[in-house]
Amino acid sequence: MHPVVEAVTARIAARSAERRARYLAHLDEAVEREPRRQIGCSNLAHALAAQPHDAQLIMRQGGSPHIAIVSSYNDLLSAHQPLHDYPEQLKAALARVGASAQFAAGVPAMCDGITQGMAGMQLSLFSRDLIAQAAAIGLTHAIFDGGLYLGVCDKIVPGLLIGALRFGHLPAVFVPAGPMPSGLSNSEKAAVRQRYARGEASREELLEAELGAYHAPGTCTFYGTANTNQLLMEAMGLHVPGSAFAPPESALRPLLTAEAARLVARNSRQGERWLPLGRQVDARVLVNGVAALLASGGSTNHGLHLPAIARAAGYELLWEDFAALSKVVPLLARVYPNGKADVNQFQAAGGPAWIIRELLGGGLMHGEVPTVAGESLADYSREPWLDNDRLAWRELPAQSPAPDIVRPLAEPFAPEGGLVLLEGNLGRAQLKTSAVDPAHWQVRAPARVFDCQEAVQVAYQAGELSGDLVLVVRFQGPRANGMPELHKLMPLLANLQAAGQRVALVTDGRLSGASGQVPAALHVTPEAAAGGALALLRDGDLLEVDARRGVLAVVVDAAEWAARTPRKPNQPQAVGYGLELFNLQRRLAGPADRGGSIVDWEE
Repeated sequence: MHPVVEAVTARIAARSAERRARYLAHLDEAVEREPRRQIGCSNLAHALAAQPHDAQLIMRQGGSPHIAIVSSYNDLLSAHQPLHDYPEQLKAALARVGASAQFAAGVPAMCDGITQGMAGMQLSLFSRDLIAQAAAIGLTHAIFDGGLYLGVCDKIVPGLLIGALRFGHLPAVFVPAGPMPSGLSNSEKAAVRQRYARGEASREELLEAELGAYHAPGTCTFYGTANTNQLLMEAMGLHVPGSAFAPPESALRPLLTAEAARLVARNSRQGERWLPLGRQVDARVLVNGVAALLASGGSTNHGLHLPAIARAAGYELLWEDFAALSKVVPLLARVYPNGKADVNQFQAAGGPAWIIRELLGGGLMHGEVPTVAGESLADYSREPWLDNDRLAWRELPAQSPAPDIVRPLAEPFAPEGGLVLLEGNLGRAQLKTSAVDPAHWQVRAPARVFDCQEAVQVAYQAGELSGDLVLVVRFQGPRANGMPELHKLMPLLANLQAAGQRVALVTDGRLSGASGQVPAALHVTPEAAAGGALALLRDGDLLEVDARRGVLAVVVDAAEWAARTPRKPNQPQAVGYGLELFNLQRRLAGPADRGGSIVDWEE
C-alpha cells in the first residue's frame, strides 16, 4: 500500500473510533433482536396478504432470505425509466435460488437537469436525506434479510446508501440501469450553450442540441454526479462487478440484474456468506471511493455525499482526507467535462475496471476488502461478457486501447487527482482542477458580488462583467436555499474566459461534476447564511483563488474588515414549488464539509 493511503485510512479510523464503535454496537443489537422470528401472526399476515402463493410459502417457512426491493423508478427521469421492470426480474431471479422479495419502498427521485436554474433545484440536495428516510420507512417493517437498491442519479444513490447503512445489519446490493446511447457529443452541446449565452444561437437551435444529447432511456452520457455514483459503487464493492455502464438495452443488463439478486441472497444470514453492509463499508472502503473519484476526475458533489455516507457508517471523513489523497492519486481518465469522451466511450476503453486495476497495482486502493461479489476488489478490475450466453468476466487488455481516454498509472494525464482544498479568511472550499487549464489555476482580481445566479445573468447580458474578476455568488448554501447547482453560470463564465478575461467563481453553492474550464471554489463553508465571511464581501474587494497554494482569501485592511457587518440576501425567499414544506430542512442543515445533511448521526 502507498504510505499516504495507509496513513489517511489510519487517521480516519482513529478519529472515528468511538463513533464507529457505537454504530457497530447498534448493528449487533439489531441482529440480536432478529425481528423476523418475533413478528406476530397478525403482523405477518399483513405482510403476506398480497403475496403470490409460492412467495407466501417461502416466507412462512422462514428459512430462506426475504429481500426488500427499494427503487427510485419513475418515468420522468431517463436514467430511472429502465428500472420499471426490474422488481419482477429480481423476484424471479430470487425465486430461482429459493428466496423471496417484496417491493418495500419507492423513493422520490428528482432530475437536476429538469430543475436546473429553477426554484425546484433548491430541493435537490435535501432530497438525498429524504430518500434515506423513505428507504428506512420501507425497511422498518423488519421482515427483511437484505436489500436491493435500484437507483442511478445525483442525490439518489447516496441517499439510498445512507438509508441502507442505518439498517447495516442487512446485506445490500446496488442495482443500476446504465447509460443512454451516445448522441450529440457533450462538447458540441456545450458549444451551443455558450453561443446561446452570447446571443449567437436561437432557442430552437439550443433545444435541438439538448434533444440530440438527451434522447433515450438511460443515464446522461457526461461524467457528472450520476455516472460518478456508478463508478463509486464499483470501487466500494457494492455493485455486481462491471454493471455500472452496461446500457439498458445491452444483452448483459438482465444477467447482471439477476446476478445482483443471487448475490444478496448468498450474502444474507440464510445464505452461504453473511455480509452485513455496515461491516462491509469501513474506512478502507471509504478511501477506495475517494481514490476512484480522484483518479476518474469525478463529481465535486461527492465532496458532500461521501462525508455524509461516512457519517451514516460511523466515520468522520474530512475534506483534508480528499486533499491528502489527491496529492498521490493521479488522474487516469479524461471523460467529459475533463475530456471529450462520454461514458460509453469510457466504458469501451476500460471504464471503472481500468481505473480500479491501475490503482490496485499501485497500492492506491485497498484490495483485500469484502465486496458483494467476493473477498477482493480485484473482481472489479475485470469486465463482464457473454460466454455462450452465460455471464462471465475477463481480463482487460494490458495496453490502453484509447490513451486519450484512459491511461496506465505510469503515464497519467496528471500526477494528482485534481480536487484541491482551499482555505483562508473566506472559509474553506473545494476546487476541481482536473478540467481546468493550469494557466487558470491562480486568479487574483476584484470581486463582483451577487446573491443569485439570475442577477449574474442580467449583469452579463448588460455587458457589466468586464475585466478580470472573481464572481461571488453567495447565499446559495444549504441553510440559505438548499444549495442548488449553478450551472447556468458556466456558459457565460466560459465565454468571459475565452474572451481573455481572468475569471473565477466563488460560491457556497454547488456545480456538480459538469463543472469545468473555469476555476470554481465550491461549497464555501461557513456559508453566508450561517455567518460565513462571504456575507461581508463587497464589490471591488480583491480576492485570491489559488489552486496551487490552496488559498481562498480576500485582501482587505484588517480594521475595515472587522468593522463590516454581514449583508442580508437581497432576494426574497422563493415560494411555491413545495419549497415551504422544506423550511425545517433549511434551518437544520449542517455545514457543507460534513455533507450539508439535515441529520447528525451523533448519538
